[in-house]
Amino acid sequence: MNANELYLEWKKHDLCDIDLIHELESIEGNEAEIFDRFRCELAFGTGGLRGVLGVGTNRMNVYTVGKATQGLANCLKASNEGVKPLSVVIARDSRNKGDDFVRRAASVLAANGIKVYVFSEIMPTPALSFAVRYFGCDAGICVTASHNPAIYNGYKV
Repeated sequence: MNANELYLEWKKHDLCDIDLIHELESIEGNEAEIFDRFRCELAFGTGGLRGVLGVGTNRMNVYTVGKATQGLANCLKASNEGVKPLSVVIARDSRNKGDDFVRRAASVLAANGIKVYVFSEIMPTPALSFAVRYFGCDAGICVTASHNPAIYNGYKV
């Protein structure tokens, strides 16, 4: 699908985030903005995803987080071959949409039968590393964009 077809596909669905709905409406007819948001998928780089918050496949939103989390669940399940119960711990910093991204990641993991531990408050990445070892988890997710500007968020595994 090209960027415009993806944009139209997103417009057909009831999105769960009102900010994304408003953004879709605000870029209608603006080919450059549609292209920028839907031209590709946000790339999973060294340790995770990082990008501008917003609507589209080339942005950080609950849908890109959900897709990345499903990929993680698939990888964990394939490498485990049902040997033991799987578990993941999730932490976040104070960035915008962090709570939403944690909830989405936790729900995708739980839907895959993976036990999830979620910090109830903001935690730094070293606390996540400790928790992975402390609970004997198979992976950890940190929702953070580190030093990037406030329009960014990220997802590190």
